[in-house]
Order: sequence, then structure tokens, then C-alpha cells
Amino acid sequence: MSLTFPSTLLVDDDPTTNYLNRKLLERIGFTDQVMVALNGQEALQVLNQHCQDNSPTCPTLLFLDVNMPLMDGFEFLTAYQKLPLAERQAIVIMMLTTSVHPRDLQRLEQLPVAGFLSKPLTEDKVKKVLAENFN
Repeated sequence: MSLTFPSTLLVDDDPTTNYLNRKLLERIGFTDQVMVALNGQEALQVLNQHCQDNSPTCPTLLFLDVNMPLMDGFEFLTAYQKLPLAERQAIVIMMLTTSVHPRDLQRLEQLPVAGFLSKPLTEDKVKKVLAENFN
């Protein structure tokens, strides 16, 4: 794969899902670093830590689960919209979830997400995300 990003962030409360997704992303080889957050609150901390002053470790792509403890995907997106604009424009957010409830899909249309993927994450889904958002 010719497209390479410095960093990708996985946001999911399931350690097994994070492990499998990390291994998949590492195998595909389009990202130099895969960071993990277990909920939206941790994800905001990662972004605050890694997205200051055009840092090269700021994630370019973020896979976000909907249902998580402490701060779910929707709460994260609401807080995310308050981040400085330059940071938000540089990050593509893909919802990655088992939740296909029509109410959830309707809520996502109002939020800054590039798209919606159903779990599990696969190489074909990643390639599609890259083709649709980075070419």
C-alpha cells in the first residue's frame, strides 16, 4: 500500500477488538503507529497530547466505537467538535460499531464523521476508507 500515515487511533472499549484491529492495521502497513483508547475520554486525551502544533503523531484516521463506558462515541464527537479547527480538519473519523440502530445512524448524520463501518474491521473495509477519504 503506497499511502502511509504517521498515526491511527482506535477507540473501543473491547481489548480483543483493539488487539485484532491493531494487528490488521500493522499487517496492511499504511500507518506507522497505532494508538488505542478505551473510551471517548481517553481518545480526547490522546488527541490533546498528540495533536498540538502540527505534531507528526496526531492521528490522521480514527476508528470510533459507539457504545463505550465513561464517554461513548456520540459524547466524544460532541466534545471533538469543540477542538481547535485545524486539528479537526486533519482527522478522518470512521464509526466502527455493531450498532446499526436507525436512531444511531440518524444521529451520526449530524456529526463530523466520514462514514460508518460495521464490525469487524477488515482489510477490504480499510482499503475502501483510504480510497474514499485520502485519494
